Amino acid sequence: MASSFALRRLHMRGKGGLCKCLQKVDTFLHRTIGTNAVGRCGSLHAVQAERLEQAQRSILISCYSRPTEKKFLKYLSRHGDVKKYFFYESYGVYAVVEFANRDGVASLLEEAVIPSVSNEALVPFKSRLLSLKNLSSVDSNQQSGLQCQPQTSIPINQLIQRLSREESIDQQVVSLTETYQLTDENIRLRFLVCSLLQDIAAAYFPECTIKPFGSSVNGFGKLGCDLDMILDLDGISGGKPKSVLSLEFQLKRANSERAVTQSILSVIGECVDQFGPGCVGVQKILNARCPLLRFAHQPSGFQCDLTASNRVAIKSTELLYLYGELDPRVRSLVFTVRCWARTHGITSGIPGAWITNFSLTIMVLFFLQKRSPPIIPTLDHLAELAGSADKCVIEGNDCTFVIDISKIQLQSNTETLEHLLREFFEFYATFAFSKMSINIRKGKEQNKPEVAPLHIQNPFETSLNISKNVNATQLDRFVALCQESLWLLQQSGTNTPRVGNRSNTATPWGLATLLLPSQVAGVKSRKKRRREPASERIKGLLDSLKNNSQPKKRKKNTK
Repeated sequence: MASSFALRRLHMRGKGGLCKCLQKVDTFLHRTIGTNAVGRCGSLHAVQAERLEQAQRSILISCYSRPTEKKFLKYLSRHGDVKKYFFYESYGVYAVVEFANRDGVASLLEEAVIPSVSNEALVPFKSRLLSLKNLSSVDSNQQSGLQCQPQTSIPINQLIQRLSREESIDQQVVSLTETYQLTDENIRLRFLVCSLLQDIAAAYFPECTIKPFGSSVNGFGKLGCDLDMILDLDGISGGKPKSVLSLEFQLKRANSERAVTQSILSVIGECVDQFGPGCVGVQKILNARCPLLRFAHQPSGFQCDLTASNRVAIKSTELLYLYGELDPRVRSLVFTVRCWARTHGITSGIPGAWITNFSLTIMVLFFLQKRSPPIIPTLDHLAELAGSADKCVIEGNDCTFVIDISKIQLQSNTETLEHLLREFFEFYATFAFSKMSINIRKGKEQNKPEVAPLHIQNPFETSLNISKNVNATQLDRFVALCQESLWLLQQSGTNTPRVGNRSNTATPWGLATLLLPSQVAGVKSRKKRRREPASERIKGLLDSLKNNSQPKKRKKNTK
């Protein structure tokens, strides 16, 4: 495994402390993104397949009264072997329960009844979202014993205190990654929501699959991030190739694939809006470049986007997952830079002129490709290693790259996370944004093909600029904050652990100081001054010295 090879090299080169930190986060990522059965050699396809199977054996239960875990488990065990369960809070207490096989789910659904409510009309729509009532609950003094798994990240002030107690900046970066990344429980919940929506879509498209993509599965997702899903119809079987029968009743012709996507999402959107349990605020955004449905799933607390044709985004998800698997420093640095950017308003959850998380991630990958030696390979190199099974062309765009991680040989780079973080800020504080484009396919700067403050080439749709929305003001703020953060990390007073006056309070230092808003208060409104040519600056300096050397003329007294 490539990541294990990287860790072994670090250990052999004497980087024991860094190796220990990276091994810690590497193990945690292995436990959350994949499962023990799949392992780190498994592709994203294998990980998703196992997660989807888990979701098919799972149910979501709303617990109106908090039951004791013992009685809760005893009740469910009557229907089958419970493999895993956990509780969480979102508009009430919910439980996710995974049975050892689907028979347990079927048995539980057979016992469930359709409730009767006076003065209201009910739609008898069955789903795996159930409500549990009248199971004897604990009293108020015992309720605290029910452990609910967190589904959102901790506040920034708590994170700063946690980081301030670490002993090195490397450990701070690893601690931030562990704190913010998706937990195993949160990933299970995301796949379960996809599975519940798949039950609705399957009424129209049997054998279809709804699966997550983007930050939910690429390894860079933060607790609380949106849930992006795709309705996959490619897996629907069509029988024997030479059969004399065709499924005309399932096939209607349309002018374009886009029109088909719009029709599919329109119908499913109506069904989700009318009958989808817990789905509220359904919006049909069908005229966007990539048509989608947007809604909130209240039982999980997720903001959801469902599309049916964004296949390039699927390949981007696979690529980011691959890069994250190659070296644990990749994910750690991305999490750190993203957290830093969100804290200072460089990125935002609201669409606008801000740098997006995807653009910021590509910038981190590009920086790691530019190290000497490179920490990760270029996309072109990954394409060269691809076999025939990896070949992929989507709408004329070459999306080919190797999937088997064991085929990728990494170069020996032992730079610490602290050094990489400092170098990242220096790299982009001096980057020639006015002339150059960022390109992870080539791994080197290229002349801008268009006039835009920030140009980052789309890895697959190479004619597109993924940062086209960013304006000059936001780019200037990013550069200014990089300069400010670099300066802070270079100061001896801020990169050394310090102990606060009180035993339970630690004084911010290192990475924690970069997350303090007060440190960059003056940067937010600072405008980047236009840099004059060197000859003009020297000429201005000489003129200034000449004027200062001449004696000032005394003013005549006119009185």
